[in-house]
Amino acid sequence: MTLACTWDHVHIRTPDVEATAQWFADKLDAEILRAPGRVDIRLGGALIFLAPVTPEMGVNPPPVTPYQGLDHFGLKVKDIDAVAADLKARGVEFTKEPHTLKPGLRIAFIRAPQGVSIEILERDPKYT
Repeated sequence: MTLACTWDHVHIRTPDVEATAQWFADKLDAEILRAPGRVDIRLGGALIFLAPVTPEMGVNPPPVTPYQGLDHFGLKVKDIDAVAADLKARGVEFTKEPHTLKPGLRIAFIRAPQGVSIEILERDPKYT
């Protein structure tokens, strides 16, 4: 049997749901989705659930890279250098500048709120 599945969402815990949603909207053009009692975002066709956390919950701080577990999520773009220039103009922090990882693959990493790492990547179709 093969597991037939599709992506549903990524979940981010944050002490300030509104500020996190606004960061993704301002920096990455995400769509903010509001429903009673919750705020989520749609980014590149995927849902990102934003859940509030408070100090009373005993929440740990964001991990320091590298660590075990989910490391990052990736967003595929066209013309990574132009995208990087636009993100820098928006004040986005780069943890790794755009560079060629291997023929046909250029990547960069940015930092989102709560230490979330996002890979920006451009794939040349002739290498896939």
